[in-house]
Amino acid sequence: MADDKKKKGPEGAKAGGAKPAAGAKKPVAKAKKADDAAPVARGPEQKIPPRLRDKYRAEVIPALLKQFGYTNPMQVPRLVKITVNMGLGEAVGNAKIIDTGVEQLTAIVGQKPVVTRARKSIATFKLRTGLAIGTMVTLRRERMWEFLDRLVTFALPRVRDFKGVSPKAFDGKGNFTLGVREQIIFPEINYDTVEKVKGMNICVTTTAKNDEEGRALLQHLGMPFRH
Repeated sequence: MADDKKKKGPEGAKAGGAKPAAGAKKPVAKAKKADDAAPVARGPEQKIPPRLRDKYRAEVIPALLKQFGYTNPMQVPRLVKITVNMGLGEAVGNAKIIDTGVEQLTAIVGQKPVVTRARKSIATFKLRTGLAIGTMVTLRRERMWEFLDRLVTFALPRVRDFKGVSPKAFDGKGNFTLGVREQIIFPEINYDTVEKVKGMNICVTTTAKNDEEGRALLQHLGMPFRH
């Protein structure tokens, strides 16, 4: 009992049921672990603007203003969207081809595509209405510019015996359509994992009034037209 009375500080007061003395120091709280610390506030991640869009604003617009004599920069044709379509007719006999096509097209464009389905039945091709036969994706804004940049800079130069794209592949309203026979020309595709080579159609929609303006726009953006 004598030993218990000799205890001082908070522990002795707690054992005896009495309050600590007025001048006694309060116990120091244990430091919080690093995991318990409040998260450090971070600002929003800064996205790098598309390189090709900056080129369009800095170089292409002044060049087209001079070439066609526009009086207003808003008259200069610009890109609206890019549509990528991959036909997978073999999916009629093997539905797994659709999953592979969606996965590869997602890796190429950076956006998940939609599955296209047959609108009517054709007995000759064993095709039924509503059967999945391909994938399609529409790109706008930043993803559109990034895809076009990778297409003209990395993908097309990797085509075997490439001599340029046809300058006549316009629809009369300034829109350009390009056919690609192999998806492996894109660096995002791992050649070792490809079971079958697939092609795709790429349609570039612009605000050009005619084919001449659309051709000039894409040529200034780096599209390698055949001379």
